[in-house]
Amino acid sequence: MKAKTLIASSILAASTVVSSVALAEESPFTGNIGLTSNYIWRGFTLSNDNAAIQGGLDYNWDTGFYVGTWLSNLYDGQYEIDVYGGYGFDVGATSFDVGVITYQLPVSPDDGYVNETYLNFGWQWLSAGVAYTFGSNDDDTVEFSKGDIYLYVGADFELKNGLGVGALYGDYDFDDANGVDYGHWKLYLSKSDFTFAYEQNDVDSNIGLEDPRFTVTYTKSFDML
Repeated sequence: MKAKTLIASSILAASTVVSSVALAEESPFTGNIGLTSNYIWRGFTLSNDNAAIQGGLDYNWDTGFYVGTWLSNLYDGQYEIDVYGGYGFDVGATSFDVGVITYQLPVSPDDGYVNETYLNFGWQWLSAGVAYTFGSNDDDTVEFSKGDIYLYVGADFELKNGLGVGALYGDYDFDDANGVDYGHWKLYLSKSDFTFAYEQNDVDSNIGLEDPRFTVTYTKSFDML
């Protein structure tokens, strides 16, 4: 699942999407396509540790409003389609992004979906945000259902010759007391359209959910008009 954020470009590919505010300066209608060795969303693999092909379309107005959609294959013939819309604006040196997103799994056994509203901000090398789940296909489940809150904070820096380095920490607070809250972290290096990342979560399991995972991702953005 992919949420709109203000973290720089493709640095957090496969867990975040390109900033609508930044793209608005280039073209109102843009596309993106990517390939990742493992689709990891908020600390968990959604492709069963297999590769995934991903891509999307975004339209940005000069006013700061945007809409978009994004696709990815998952596992066992399933796929994900996200649809989102929001508003990005600046207050001084700080950029804000507020919106709504729905994550849809059309061919899953229960026609799954999760709906969120989010607020993100970016300041120089720092980014942070919060997402609130206001609905899902099964709001009776203890995790990934209505009332859940996800928080993240990240930082990225550009080194010499366009080499970037960064980190992100995210925390899931499930509304149901029986849900297993968890945190996850990500460290990455980026160069042009490529990102090499290490990710891990702190879930206590005996089936390898918390094992460290390394990924390589390529993401390319382009103007549609």
